[in-house]
Amino acid sequence: MRFFSQLVSYLFHPLLIPLYGTVLYFRITPKFSPLEMQSGNVLPVFILTVIIPVISMLILRNLGMMQTSRLLRPQERIYPLLIFLVLLLMVLFRVIPNNYAAELYFYFLGMIIATVASLLLALAGKPVSLHMAGVGTLLMYLISLSIHFEKNIVLAISACTLCTGLVGTARLYLQVHGRASVLTGWLIGLVSQLILVRFWF
Repeated sequence: MRFFSQLVSYLFHPLLIPLYGTVLYFRITPKFSPLEMQSGNVLPVFILTVIIPVISMLILRNLGMMQTSRLLRPQERIYPLLIFLVLLLMVLFRVIPNNYAAELYFYFLGMIIATVASLLLALAGKPVSLHMAGVGTLLMYLISLSIHFEKNIVLAISACTLCTGLVGTARLYLQVHGRASVLTGWLIGLVSQLILVRFWF
């Protein structure tokens, strides 16, 4: 059970959520998107939200600013969240401007809101589950895309809902977070996307 919980945590790591959302957008959208355009977005998103944050975390650990990659203490979360926030802003303004794909633009804007909320709570000494914030963000985004494009993606939404439960269970089993932290993180992810829906519908 521990191995399964760790596997689920890695598969739905917060750093992978921007990439998942970007790939799913191009799979779901009825708008024509050439392969060159898709790769021209997916690759920069992968580099900016996965590769660079991983390298940054390794540097922070070598500098003694992080003890582990699990970011259990609120103080350890501040610099990684700040770095991730800057990288999300770079994606927002350089990779997917608003006039290119509004749905994707507001997806990343929602993640920025969720990151800021998580950062403020970390500064207040109250860490939340970043994994649950991530899957909450992805779940609400899929629901919004389904309604927006009037497309039946019940299987994808159901799978994401199942994964949300698995991630929450895994984080509780590993005793990384308590129930309040898991629920708060999930709500941050959901609400951050929900409040932006009216701008791109």
